[in-house]
Amino acid sequence: MAQFEITTDALDEHGNFDPRYTCDLDNSSPELRWISPPENTVSFALITEDLDSHEGPLAHWVVYNIPANLQHLPAGIPPQESLPNGIRQGINSFGKLGYTGPCPPLRDRAHTYVIRLYALSSILELPSRANREQLLEKISSALLLTTKISGRYQRLTQKAG
Repeated sequence: MAQFEITTDALDEHGNFDPRYTCDLDNSSPELRWISPPENTVSFALITEDLDSHEGPLAHWVVYNIPANLQHLPAGIPPQESLPNGIRQGINSFGKLGYTGPCPPLRDRAHTYVIRLYALSSILELPSRANREQLLEKISSALLLTTKISGRYQRLTQKAG
């Protein structure tokens, strides 16, 4: 049987983020796909974060109540609180709703970004626009299994415009 696994087209063969999904170009959310969730999965939650931020882990995307029958998020999800099928987006560490792409300080070392997908045994009761901390607190009692994928991004030049 296959393992619970998440994949994305946002990373190249070297594990580097495609600039389309960063602050330097489109800053749009990447397409994500996953396979083989645990049998008792009722919903999924997702947190994307920068592990190398000078302030500690920074959440770039908080998504929850993804129905168990879905195993795909398309690219370019708009910053809306509620999405089809009951999916909810929360507030990231920048105080914004939805996705904010990798954007380490100019000429800083490459930062590592982790996309974690949580298989959960329930739909989470969370307030609208929940943040990373609120989500992690609720996840603990419903967690079945976690999978992750990570990539790196470094900004060597300032974005055009």
